[in-house]
Amino acid sequence: MRHRFHTTSVGDYVLTIDDGALTGLYQMEQKHFPAASALGDRDDTAGSDVVAQLDEYLEGTRRAFDLRLAPRGTEFQKMVWEALTEIPYGHTSTYGELAASLGRPSASRAVGGATGRNPISIIVPCHRLVGSTGQLIGYAGGAATKQILLDHERRIAAAIQ
Repeated sequence: MRHRFHTTSVGDYVLTIDDGALTGLYQMEQKHFPAASALGDRDDTAGSDVVAQLDEYLEGTRRAFDLRLAPRGTEFQKMVWEALTEIPYGHTSTYGELAASLGRPSASRAVGGATGRNPISIIVPCHRLVGSTGQLIGYAGGAATKQILLDHERRIAAAIQ
């Protein structure tokens, strides 16, 4: 396991790479930030493809990521994280809608718990989940960052149409 720090327009992040796959992209101040011992060795050359694609996304020139991902979690969490990648760029879904799409319509709280533990923020777009009335809830990186990311995607998507 190796890690690298990266500063973006929406905050400071640490990314973790294991065997060539991205295992984590954490905002420095977010909930559930891993212990330093879980990050592995520091390597400022690790994940150059991740850094490049993340920067392109934040510059508005990339709408989809092409990276090898290996998030670590339970089978349910991995199922939720995979479903998050199906929410289209510039759109949102609710926790309840995502739970229903997984065939578990009463599991919106469990979906929220799994989403809160998403280890690969932005790339696995948990920011695209909102509450049932559209309110910004449950983003480990904070509501302000969530709003910035949603506004960014909506602005880029509108400009492309």
